[in-house]
Amino acid sequence: MADIKFEIKENIGVLSESSKGWKKELDLISWNDKEAKYDIRDWAPEHGKMGKGTTLTIEELRKLRDILNEMNL
Repeated sequence: MADIKFEIKENIGVLSESSKGWKKELDLISWNDKEAKYDIRDWAPEHGKMGKGTTLTIEELRKLRDILNEMNL
């Protein structure tokens, strides 16, 4: 399997943290030297390992924001 190259351009916020120190974060990340996208995933301390996540364009992030704002939470 090929190595995945990533660069965290901006840490926007932490959504949660597990008892083992893993954090679910919203970050702006460039994957394999491509344009940075918004990313939600779990990270081990110091970003040494990552869990599965989802990557969103700015348009998808705006749509998600709109959907969340419409929810009656």
